[in-house]
Amino acid sequence: MVPGDERILTHLRRGAVEYCVLAMVAEEPAYGLDIARRLTREGILLTGEGTLYPLLSRLRTAGFVETTWEESTEGPPRRYYAITPTGRETLDAFRRTWAPFRDAVDAAVDAPKRRRP
Repeated sequence: MVPGDERILTHLRRGAVEYCVLAMVAEEPAYGLDIARRLTREGILLTGEGTLYPLLSRLRTAGFVETTWEESTEGPPRRYYAITPTGRETLDAFRRTWAPFRDAVDAAVDAPKRRRP
């Protein structure tokens, strides 16, 4: 990685990961370790589980997700996270905002390339 890449990723993650989590649990409830595995696949959205559980706690406190405990055949009971109606509204608002924001960033970042002769 080029120096500064990790700092940039940290800032980008801070603004987007919670919405990625909401999108994941919007389709079906998921437990923390499964969410962590999905987010860490490429090492871009999340680098480890240490930051996920505080994030899930904040989402629960804000009323964006609710939790249930379910028995597991592979060990102790698991806490599953599911989106709430408030969480769904928040995710919908993010989706409406994300595309124009992403497009504006792409246009600004790519603008110098288009102006070169």
